[in-house]
Amino acid sequence: MPYHIAPEAVIDATLYTLLVFSLITWTLIFFKIWQFAKNNYYNKQYNNAFWDATDLKAAEQLPPETARGPKARVAACGFAWLAEMTHPETCTSLKFRGSPQDLLEQTLRKQTQDEQRRMESGLTMLASIGSTAPFVGLFGTVLGIMHAMHDISASGSASLDVVAGPIGDALIATAIGIAVAVPAVLAYNFFQRRAKHHRASLENFVEGFLHIAFGDSNINTSKNKD
Repeated sequence: MPYHIAPEAVIDATLYTLLVFSLITWTLIFFKIWQFAKNNYYNKQYNNAFWDATDLKAAEQLPPETARGPKARVAACGFAWLAEMTHPETCTSLKFRGSPQDLLEQTLRKQTQDEQRRMESGLTMLASIGSTAPFVGLFGTVLGIMHAMHDISASGSASLDVVAGPIGDALIATAIGIAVAVPAVLAYNFFQRRAKHHRASLENFVEGFLHIAFGDSNINTSKNKD
């Protein structure tokens, strides 16, 4: 005898799946709000302290409560590279072959990419939920309608009272799928824009750091402030 899965069980499974999607979505939304707010605060705090410093040495010695956040980590990476560059026993290695400014820029860009990956973490999940949740709900609706049609056929009556109830219940899954998808899509678009702004801010900071590190006297440090 072949094994049959009850339609009600499959429909319930789709609803529970949508519930899990919703929990993941709102967890990510609250986490990303906290993450962006925290890093924005840290970046502004460090950015102001960095450009108020008299030179790179003073900027490197900023207190730990100020040197926090993505910009501080990018700067720390640059400070570490500059310190290593001054040691004769290390600056002869292959990683120091080439233009010092290009090598420092490469180091800072790599750290910037690492920071950007942190800020974009979770966005793929939001995009996936936003694109798949309606189809999961539609799948539940199709199964619900098939089950309703089977019951209607078995009852031998096709009156509106008999048809409307089961069909209406089946459409609930689609409505829930859309309700789950909308916040995920809106959150993805919002955080994607914030991530682009964050990346631009880091890139501006890297440009300013490079100019200061190599003594470009024409740079106007005030324009690097956010």
